[in-house]
Amino acid sequence: MSTAQHHEDEALGKAYDSRLMRRLLKYVRPYKWIVVAATALLIAGAFLQISLTFLTQIGIDTYITKGKEQGFGLIALAFLGVAILRLTFSYGENLLTALLGQKVQHDIRMQIFRKMQSLPLSYYDKNPVGRMLTRVTNDVNVLNELFSAGVVTIIGDLVMLLLIVCALLYYSWQLALVTFIVLPLLIIATALFRKKVRETYRDIRTKLARLNAFMQEHLTGITLVQLFRQEKRTHDRFNDINQSLRDSNFRSVYYYAIFFPAAEIIGALSIGLLLYYGGGQIYAGHLTFGELVAFIHLVERFYGPIRDLAEKYNVLQSAMASSERVFELLDTPSEKAQIIETVARHEKFSGKIELEHVWFAYNGDNWVLRDVSFTVEPGQKVAIVGATGAGKSSLISLLYRFYDYQKGLIKLDGVDLKSLSTEKIRSHFALVLQDVYLFSGDLASNVRLRRSDISDAAVSNALERVGFDRFLLNMPGGISTIVKERGATLSTGQKQLLSFARALAFNPDILILDEATSSVDSETETMIQKALDTLLEKRTAIVIAHRLSTIEKADKIVVLHHGQVREIGTHSELLEKKGIYHTLYLMQYRKQAPARTVSESIAP
Repeated sequence: MSTAQHHEDEALGKAYDSRLMRRLLKYVRPYKWIVVAATALLIAGAFLQISLTFLTQIGIDTYITKGKEQGFGLIALAFLGVAILRLTFSYGENLLTALLGQKVQHDIRMQIFRKMQSLPLSYYDKNPVGRMLTRVTNDVNVLNELFSAGVVTIIGDLVMLLLIVCALLYYSWQLALVTFIVLPLLIIATALFRKKVRETYRDIRTKLARLNAFMQEHLTGITLVQLFRQEKRTHDRFNDINQSLRDSNFRSVYYYAIFFPAAEIIGALSIGLLLYYGGGQIYAGHLTFGELVAFIHLVERFYGPIRDLAEKYNVLQSAMASSERVFELLDTPSEKAQIIETVARHEKFSGKIELEHVWFAYNGDNWVLRDVSFTVEPGQKVAIVGATGAGKSSLISLLYRFYDYQKGLIKLDGVDLKSLSTEKIRSHFALVLQDVYLFSGDLASNVRLRRSDISDAAVSNALERVGFDRFLLNMPGGISTIVKERGATLSTGQKQLLSFARALAFNPDILILDEATSSVDSETETMIQKALDTLLEKRTAIVIAHRLSTIEKADKIVVLHHGQVREIGTHSELLEKKGIYHTLYLMQYRKQAPARTVSESIAP
């Protein structure tokens, strides 16, 4: 499936869902006092707004048309006082709704981030990071707009409409009916506007997610883009996506540009009918001039909330689309969290690992591991070797429970791995990968990884024991030296040594090395080998390596081929068998020997 198709699929869903709205409103419950206070201020402001119309009518009919000057100043002061009070209420309401939006936005964003940390790696295999960023940033911002400028203000608009209708009927039910004649036109225009804007907004969300995914992918891989001189092609592709997003945004602006003038024209038509019919009512003595002016003011305010509700409907549509995506993420099953603290019952964790007839596939029946069985005894150093694609790294992923196996059994200290929490399992392991990931910060934070119980002295000791202290001499900041994003200022060997220091500082019971020395030079590898002697002491260890020189002293070597265990033994035992391991050894150290493929060596 292409990236474009992937993001278009996510645009599907209902335009409005009461179930989603109920879930969203749950985030408001902790701050209901803010909602109550903001709603009270908004309703009070609506009453004050209507009262200004009544004061205008009184001023015209009682004083201006009758040429009465005495007492007019009091009406003017009352008008000014009400206006100031209304603005004060409006300020408080806006402040509270903004506070509500920010608090809810913070809570939802934190919940999403917690969820992302608990999702299994299989989820990230299927979902681009750009899409995830869209959830945390853009989608949550849309929900913020719903709570800060949507929920409470919609209530205010409805209250204002009700008050205006009551005031219109109070002045003249006949004029009110004349006003309502044009309402069908406004309803039709609003319905068409909502339909078009809804479709356009969904298109915008799809293309925005696609833009974020493209940017994340190509900025992460900027080295490759520049290395292969793909700047122009990447720029042109980004331009196409950006233009498509721009066109969709412009289309939404186009519909707004049509709807609001149309609403103004409908409002003007209503005012024209009022002037024509109201003038006759004044002439007949059934209506005063002040009442007609007040009526016109009310009608002008009547269309304001309607236009505002149409715009808020768009906010609501946007929030429904975003909440649909957010809840889809939040409803994704996390890593299995069944906790049976069986290991805790042991006085001491030994580190025994047993695999019994394990089968594993990422998708369907495309088995990556087939009937794998072997045992790692406490304190043993076991190496796993095999050609690329043999299933070595997949095996490590199962031990960490990044994925769960479909058949067989894996036991840790005699306990089924699936009955243990991932937190318990991973507290006993330390993994050193070939591709070392470093975070922005300093050297110390990349060793301790925010664990407060690892002191600076422990960090320095770990760095010294792996041989990194020779590099610290040229770093004025010591362990506080700043590390750029992904360790851009460090060499491959330095990053690898940092990962060893990280493992050493965490003092694991079981150490796993996944191709940990395959990308370093000979000198750095020698340093690492010296550090390994200390690191592996009195620990269970599993070592995956292409360089057979790193595993010759292993207590046991497991040879995988096409996901199956084909050989188990020590280095010397496997060489004597002249099987797959022997072939791999010849390929690395005896290039002058007759070429022999791994497949040829396992012929039955």
